[in-house]
Amino acid sequence: MTSTIIIIVVVAILVIALISMYNRLVKLRNQVKNAWSQIDVQLKRRYDLIPNLIETVKGYMKHERETLEAVTRMRAQAMEASGVEEKAMAEGRLSAALGQFKIAVESYPDLKANKNFLALQEELTSTENKISFARQNYNDQVLFFNNKTEMFPSNIIAGMFGFKKEAFFEIQDPQERVVPKVSF
Repeated sequence: MTSTIIIIVVVAILVIALISMYNRLVKLRNQVKNAWSQIDVQLKRRYDLIPNLIETVKGYMKHERETLEAVTRMRAQAMEASGVEEKAMAEGRLSAALGQFKIAVESYPDLKANKNFLALQEELTSTENKISFARQNYNDQVLFFNNKTEMFPSNIIAGMFGFKKEAFFEIQDPQERVVPKVSF
């Protein structure tokens, strides 16, 4: 009788541990999905701002048509990208094009003083910061989730229920790792 009670208690503890680990993995997976959706929200905001910024600038930058077209093209590619790796690469190219755009703008003092342009530029800068924070949060959530799917004993539960590692949002283009040189 006593051994039966002990077996039942041990089995109950194991079942509770199994349920707890499974629920933790589900929670972490959902946090990763939420973090990705937060990046998506900020990227959508960026995509909406870019056409307004370009329209404001077009009148001033007639000679910079190639730069404007590159930003527009990179925006379209970034919007069409799917998956973390493809999105990261497309976003890297868009960031580089926006960097070239900002350099080109420096040649137009009247444009830099335009209130609409300044407001849009401030919105874009704010959005870029929010994207950066959202990417950092996403990578933190992926780290927590991946640790749980790889560490014992939760890796057993992860394998049994098909939990797979998530990809980090990483810089794909080696040029993005180079620190820009600023000289006056």
